[in-house]
Amino acid sequence: MTEIRELVAAERTDLVELLAGLSAEDWDKPSLCSGWRVREVVAHITMPYRYSTARVLLGIAKAGGRFNKFSERAARADTAALSNAELLECLRDNTNHPWQPPGGGYEGALSHDVIHGLDMTVALGIGRRVPLERLQVVLGGVQAKHIKYFGVDLSGTQLRATDLDWSYGAGEVVTGTAQDLLLLVSGRETSVRRNS
Repeated sequence: MTEIRELVAAERTDLVELLAGLSAEDWDKPSLCSGWRVREVVAHITMPYRYSTARVLLGIAKAGGRFNKFSERAARADTAALSNAELLECLRDNTNHPWQPPGGGYEGALSHDVIHGLDMTVALGIGRRVPLERLQVVLGGVQAKHIKYFGVDLSGTQLRATDLDWSYGAGEVVTGTAQDLLLLVSGRETSVRRNS
């Protein structure tokens, strides 16, 4: 448990350093999250540190029970209310925050930060590689329900990482780096190849 929390803190620290080096123009560029700029992604990443459980539940209720709709509204409202510097400070101040997504544990928190970090870095063309020990934890937690949530169809497919001892599924083999395969299973753009 302590080791995974350390990985979460390390990922957040890396994101803080990365974001601190971005220009104002970069913060306004599109991310891999459809319709979200880098600013909305940072607002979303930091939402658990700024919102109480009661506020989240009320927001979800107002969004007709749909978390994604609530999350979309919250990210847009937060980027209108908070500056880039304030969003960055919030992330910096919460690198060791104990937030865990419901039912996801610290592994879920790490997945959340890693995937959304990739949403920003890949879209911006930043060649950041997530450390393999973090990717091992994130990919190790991949389940069919997660893949379904992201709307990805992997039926008849086996994913196989070229840089980690990790595979998922059965069928036609698709190889790629662990990072690219994580992008694939989370419904993001990626560069993988099918083996014949």
